[in-house]
Amino acid sequence: MTDAPPTFELLPGAATSPVILHVPHSSREIPADVRTGIVLDDPALERELDHITDAHTARIAEAAAALAGVTPWRFVNLASRLVVDPERFPDEREEMTAVGMGAVYTRTTHREVLRAEGTDPAPLIERFFRPYARAMTDAVAQRLAATGRAVIVDVHSYPTAPLPYELHGRGPRPPVCLGTDRFHTSPELLAAARAAFAPCGETGLDSPFSGTYVPLEFHGQRREVGALMVEIRRDTYMSEPGGPAGPGLSRLAASLAALVDAVSA
Repeated sequence: MTDAPPTFELLPGAATSPVILHVPHSSREIPADVRTGIVLDDPALERELDHITDAHTARIAEAAAALAGVTPWRFVNLASRLVVDPERFPDEREEMTAVGMGAVYTRTTHREVLRAEGTDPAPLIERFFRPYARAMTDAVAQRLAATGRAVIVDVHSYPTAPLPYELHGRGPRPPVCLGTDRFHTSPELLAAARAAFAPCGETGLDSPFSGTYVPLEFHGQRREVGALMVEIRRDTYMSEPGGPAGPGLSRLAASLAALVDAVSA
């Protein structure tokens, strides 16, 4: 397994940029040997991918990078989150384990069986999760060494209507939800995001999804690492579920680029 191609990529930005656009959930790709461990038939798997994938978010990040005055770095997951979810804790700290959606999912968005009961998550954690975490840690360390700081902007999307797996789906579902961390999301970063996304409609805070991704080596330790999650409601830029992107994608990319420029200054 060690000589297999990586299932993520770091796309270089400007040497002076502290920003990493992190795109963890945009891919639908599942290696053939991982597919055998998923019990859904092909049509059901395609439907699940429609619901669970943050479709077109890699395109939004790519367009934003092209528009930004200082090109940000981009860390993109090339595998579906149905392989592993790199943003979940791989242990008992992960609350989504309660619905079978820890680092290795055993249930679908509709709480149906995805992997057989008793599936051992350890091989997938070792093969996919840990290399991803190490590479993202290294990417942040490189930005710190080069610029003295790092700003991780998580690029996600979410469905207009809540799905059964959501633990906190009853709250507001604004066009743009900003997920924050008490330690790593400064008031200045949050204000910059609100201003940047104002053209896209209302921006909400930590609903329906909260928090943001910071590699554990830095989490709660280094204030020079800023972090913010940008959750985009899918009806603002695409046909749901899993359909093509529409004109809203360009507007969102421009807003994301504005955020990148604001925090790069």
